[in-house]
Amino acid sequence: MIKQISIFLENKSGRLVKVSKVLEEAKINIRGLSIADTSDFGILRLIVNQPEKALSTLKEYGIMATVTEVIAVEVPDKPGGLAGILACLNDAGINIEYLYSFIDKPAHNAIIMIRVEKIADALKTLKNNNIPIVSGKKIYSY
Repeated sequence: MIKQISIFLENKSGRLVKVSKVLEEAKINIRGLSIADTSDFGILRLIVNQPEKALSTLKEYGIMATVTEVIAVEVPDKPGGLAGILACLNDAGINIEYLYSFIDKPAHNAIIMIRVEKIADALKTLKNNNIPIVSGKKIYSY
């Protein structure tokens, strides 16, 4: 399981740079990110190398942040690589809330971060279908 940092940001100039500066000063490396926004607010989702330290540091600076568990799977870099994974979760009745990706440098494959409602069921389905699940230890070490 991967610990993702979710940050609720007001959609104003300078909010995103403040988060990145706070993490920089704490020597926390951002490994992957996603931003979903509206006209007033946004949610910044981060995968960092030290999630617990990132959470405490952000809170020290008054930045609203929470930890959410997500699943990381390795996706073959070929047409249909993602479709196969999504189909097996769909066939098991598992709804995906959101997903985003980053590149796995050593293997040259994509890593997809997946947030689902039924994490245990999703992990079982992925394992039963021989889909490589990437550990937190590996993700944090990139």
